[in-house]
Amino acid sequence: MESNRQFVEEYLHEIPPDRREALEVVRQTILDHLPDGYVEAMNWGMITYEVPLEIEPDTDNGKPLMYAALASQKNHMAVYLNGIYGDDELTATFEDEYRATGKRMDVGKSCVRFRKLDDLPLELVGKAIAAFSVDDFVAMTERLRG
Repeated sequence: MESNRQFVEEYLHEIPPDRREALEVVRQTILDHLPDGYVEAMNWGMITYEVPLEIEPDTDNGKPLMYAALASQKNHMAVYLNGIYGDDELTATFEDEYRATGKRMDVGKSCVRFRKLDDLPLELVGKAIAAFSVDDFVAMTERLRG
């Protein structure tokens, strides 16, 4: 369900109320843990948390580096955690800690899918969001590019 909205509030108001409530809780968790320097924006049809081009202009597609994102998809909601999914050890730790919560885990290549808020361990999401400063995320991205 890609959106063409330019503003986060517009995006949130176009989705069903039950999903809006869940995404607003996850969004607040992200904002509460987001390190300084990232900005919230609408990009790629979802709410994104990005490294501004003023900080890192050298990107493959000319768009800001996406650190994290939040979206309402056709059959689920998703939080994208590009920071931890760029590091195999952090990915494994995240997935182990997720399983230990006993919550239903549905992960993709860089996202955690959830159908209801109770499926998502918000503390763990907050920890993943807080994992990388802008400088560390940019350095990791450059290292992964080779």
